[in-house]
Amino acid sequence: MPQSDVKRYLPWVVAAALFMEQLDSTIVNTAVPAMALSLQVTPLSLKAVVTSYILSLAVGIPLSGWVADRYGTRRVFSLAVITFTLASMLCGMAVNVPMLVAARVLQGLGAALMLPVGRITIVRTFPKSELLSAMNFVIIPALIGPLLGPLVGGLIVHWLSWRVIFFVNIPVGLMALYLSQRFMPNYYGEIQRPLDIVGLILFCSGTALLSWLLEIFGQHELGTNAIVALFAVSMALLVAYCFHAKDYAYPLLNLVLFKIRTFRVSVAGGFVTRLGMGAIPFLLPLLYQLGLGLPAWQSGLLMMPSALAAMGMKMIATRILAMFGYRRILIANTLMIGCAISSFAIITPATPLAVIVLLSFTMGFFNSLQFTCMNSMAYADIQPADSSMASTIASSLQQLSMSFGLACGLLLTSWFLGALPQSDHAAILGALHHAFICMGVITALSALTFSSLDVRDGENVSRAH
Repeated sequence: MPQSDVKRYLPWVVAAALFMEQLDSTIVNTAVPAMALSLQVTPLSLKAVVTSYILSLAVGIPLSGWVADRYGTRRVFSLAVITFTLASMLCGMAVNVPMLVAARVLQGLGAALMLPVGRITIVRTFPKSELLSAMNFVIIPALIGPLLGPLVGGLIVHWLSWRVIFFVNIPVGLMALYLSQRFMPNYYGEIQRPLDIVGLILFCSGTALLSWLLEIFGQHELGTNAIVALFAVSMALLVAYCFHAKDYAYPLLNLVLFKIRTFRVSVAGGFVTRLGMGAIPFLLPLLYQLGLGLPAWQSGLLMMPSALAAMGMKMIATRILAMFGYRRILIANTLMIGCAISSFAIITPATPLAVIVLLSFTMGFFNSLQFTCMNSMAYADIQPADSSMASTIASSLQQLSMSFGLACGLLLTSWFLGALPQSDHAAILGALHHAFICMGVITALSALTFSSLDVRDGENVSRAH
């Protein structure tokens, strides 16, 4: 097949799968009450439906690079799409909670392979001079999926059965499978690395435990002492992995890549920046529904301007980066995101709708540029042989950072709300206002992480057009 056809359609393949995964990760939360009623259980008993998916991601993502290197990117990506699509069908057909949870575990494992392997293929297919444009296109679903999830989920639950939420993945999955078989290259690793069993146990156990703690954060099933103890265990497992990786010839995740400045700043430095961005999909629905008293479908509509702005930024992001470079853009844009997050603290029931739409549009605009910068810069100085390892590390930390962001948003809101009831709109509105300000300040301060970049860092990507 001509390379031009591969380059033309490959971003669509990865984008379709990524959109399906990102939409599914948020759409389910909206349907929990309807699912509980249909399955004749309490809504809280369905928490495992959400946490099982998160845990599958935490375990599956670290394996993605090794599996892709061993069995080929097209084969693994296609298998991941088949697994995700089949699991979606099983979720929609579930007749009880255990069946639904088991299907969600399978769905999470499919999703854990789709995103990292898709990125690996993009990085290996496109030269550095074309990488920014390709990444810029692929990242859009990651931005609009979580924003559309609450709206689509609310509309489906209102008009149709909750099972349709899972069935909508089937046509998208079949399309992604067809395109992947036709247009996805089948890259293998240059070196057939043995599987790091010890590293797999240490890292996956640590990240799975940490992800679970972040997912149940703020609930009362576990006491403070138990949470602190389990958090210490997860940290100990991850620290033990770091020591193991230093001395092992073929570690599951090669931490030596963090010596590359552009990769280190993008992945590790960007971790803090993603805290605020990870909290927004959680805080905004609370602001609109609990603070302003809007129904779920109206709350979902107010998320739409961010999605439209994200798509609009795609048209000018490459030119902006070519003009100013990564260092200047990341510092200035991170500050703007911090200001945008804090600005939601001015919203009250008396705020004109036009102001809310403008703030939402602004947020989507700056978030889109930030994701484009961080995701493309991560691979600016990565060699093709290290692309699968780099993608696995980046995906693992991004998953954790978004979970940390959600937990931070919950913690701050609960802290400022105190003992006041959530039915008190004025009280929760005030708590959310303080949470937005705090998350905005944290995000703005994270601009310091990008100050260690050199002015010329990433020029092989940003100025290659």
